[in-house]
Amino acid sequence: MVKIDDPVENFDLTVTDAKNTPLRFGGSLWCNLDIALRNLDQIYGQVVEPLKLTVIEWYILRALYDQDGQHASELARAVGRAATSFTPILDKLQDKDLIERRPDPADRRAVRIYLTKKAGDYRERVLESGQSIDQRIQKLVSAGDFKAFQKVISTLQALAVE
Repeated sequence: MVKIDDPVENFDLTVTDAKNTPLRFGGSLWCNLDIALRNLDQIYGQVVEPLKLTVIEWYILRALYDQDGQHASELARAVGRAATSFTPILDKLQDKDLIERRPDPADRRAVRIYLTKKAGDYRERVLESGQSIDQRIQKLVSAGDFKAFQKVISTLQALAVE
């Protein structure tokens, strides 16, 4: 088992009067979502730092915990990255002994990504860190607003560029 300090336990999220803070840039959805995402990236970055992971590496492990053995291209799509820029990220995870690449027996051109035993040792901590932050964010808004927010996020994730 990997011994990891727990920054989540001592982590507080504070909101500076959100009800009276107008959206920036004339309410632009894209600009404001980008700012919110950057804030969340900083929060998650602080939480995954003791694991010696970047946020994108954390996302990849999360996706593999849900479904191990994904094709590299599927995994890239699952974490919102272009497959063409994904190889260096996988290289770093492989160098950390957290993933291994195996050829797909059904398609010799394809590669599947599998978790290593060491990644299994990180599983509980990775999952708990995400749940802890999500619970803390959920407490900042009403239950109805949170459900509506999840629906909006789900809709935006399903957008397809034609």
